[in-house]
Amino acid sequence: MNGVLIVDKPAGLTSHDVVNRVRRILGQRAVGHLGTLDPSATGVLPLVTGNFTRLAQFYSHTDKKYEGLIRFGFATDTYDAEGEPISAQAEVALNLEELRSLAAGFVGVRQQVPPPFSAKKIAGVPAYKLARKRKPVELKPVEVEIREFCILGVVGERATFRAHVGSGTYLRSIAHELGQKLGCGAHLAELRRTAVADFTLDDAHSFEELAAAREQGSVESMFVHPRQLLPHMPSVTANEDILGHIRA
Repeated sequence: MNGVLIVDKPAGLTSHDVVNRVRRILGQRAVGHLGTLDPSATGVLPLVTGNFTRLAQFYSHTDKKYEGLIRFGFATDTYDAEGEPISAQAEVALNLEELRSLAAGFVGVRQQVPPPFSAKKIAGVPAYKLARKRKPVELKPVEVEIREFCILGVVGERATFRAHVGSGTYLRSIAHELGQKLGCGAHLAELRRTAVADFTLDDAHSFEELAAAREQGSVESMFVHPRQLLPHMPSVTANEDILGHIRA
């Protein structure tokens, strides 16, 4: 079963958990994911199955789009709602226009420090493993590109946003830094990935949909065309005669 499958990842699962679940549903050992999502995040997660797992090495530097919620008033050690508060809770009175002005300042190519609880490696060890052991985590800034970061609305101490970012950008770091700029602290409360490259939520399927299609023998109808995975790479369409020469 060789294909490209887009899953709508639910909250509470790691990307590897999703791979294991899909392996069981499809009865397919060779399944891999293309880029991780934090356990608390939901949304678009591309998977490859069978021989197409070999294409994963060519799939990188893809743009991603998100929608989410930032909670102002205190920061956390993980920069999201899963972490422990690292500052006292402050009273906040958010101003939509002020937030939008600050958010506009994030757009462009910039240096960003990844969260201490992240998969970034320090001397070969993932930062989150060091952070969990309360060991010092000193991550160097990396260059990222933020194409869009727009505050959509404000309710109380929470703000909704939309973002379009390049590969390797942490929305948790953006939320944390925005709280620093306001002087009240902030963390990422909710995150939903709405697109990875050309794949959107319209292409995504739930575990329940996959399981039902497997029962009906129609799961391959949920695969997207493999050419969509790497549209920038040259390709040719070969008939049986040409395939015979290629195999020879």
